[in-house]
Amino acid sequence: MPPKIRRATLATVAASAGVSVTTVSKVVNGRADVGPETRALVESLLEQHDYIGRRSPAGHGGPATARIELMFSGSLNAYSTEIIQGVLEAGGEAGVAVAITTRPRPAPSRPRGWARDLAAAGRRAVIAVVDELTSADLAGLTRAQLPLVVIDPLNLQRNEVTSVGSTNFAGGMAAAQHLLALGHRRIGYVGGSTRSACNQARMHGYRAALEAAGVAVPDEYQRTGDFRYRDGLDGGAALLDLPVPPTAVFAGSDETAAGVIEAARARGLRVPDDLSVVGFDDTEVARLASPPLTTVRQPLREMGGVALRTALRLAAGEKLDSHHVELATELIIRGSTSGPRCGG
Repeated sequence: MPPKIRRATLATVAASAGVSVTTVSKVVNGRADVGPETRALVESLLEQHDYIGRRSPAGHGGPATARIELMFSGSLNAYSTEIIQGVLEAGGEAGVAVAITTRPRPAPSRPRGWARDLAAAGRRAVIAVVDELTSADLAGLTRAQLPLVVIDPLNLQRNEVTSVGSTNFAGGMAAAQHLLALGHRRIGYVGGSTRSACNQARMHGYRAALEAAGVAVPDEYQRTGDFRYRDGLDGGAALLDLPVPPTAVFAGSDETAAGVIEAARARGLRVPDDLSVVGFDDTEVARLASPPLTTVRQPLREMGGVALRTALRLAAGEKLDSHHVELATELIIRGSTSGPRCGG
């Protein structure tokens, strides 16, 4: 673990600026009775020293109410809704509030001092469901002494970053084994980014099951994307337009699976008569799909709850037995899978 970094004090900043502690305090608290040049100097030094004040957020009297920051990349969807519900339920049980923020894709660089500002606003820890955390992000959180927990990590640059995920490899294997047991031999995969650790695990599980059964996996049967509906629509179209298309598709998320089902419908194919489809997550999308989607249940609400409780433990200075926790996945069989018409 990185060494604990001592926070700068008002006195530290005052000594660097050559002003009184009172003057620095006025700047920190937004008082107007400080000259513009002195204010600019003090604010610059506060930035350099990564000073974390104790004031409430601007415009709110009294102590900050939100204690845990939950960060997402991109727009919210069924997957993120399940995680949010789990975090909020665990937060309610623990008596803490949760602030939710999102940033667009591709994600812009975070401003310098963003972590310090979170700590100054009263956050105790950060839970992240993001595309990528940079070295600068991690360093900023360390300087601000804000513990970080990542859910379903996509790309982590440090082994010691605490994360919560699921048994993605086992889930991918279970999906492929289910399709093999039904008699399918031409099984495609439409998943997420090649940089995504969870996508790689799901795809490797799928490949392991097929290879163990002696089934070849053509390169053209594997498509990557971003776990979104459009990726399923495009990836499914590409697979179904092949000279020898698959008779079944394992999709890396329920949303992607819904896109694959639509790609099949647009080509006059019926699910599961002409094409079997398996998803991943078991979100509301799976239950509302037509037909209801066979999928690998990823315990998203439980993952959110574990992340919240882990973040609070870290904020309290507790040591963890492991930096990564994986919750079990489970295959849920519904109406989108059946045996192939012509032997797979």
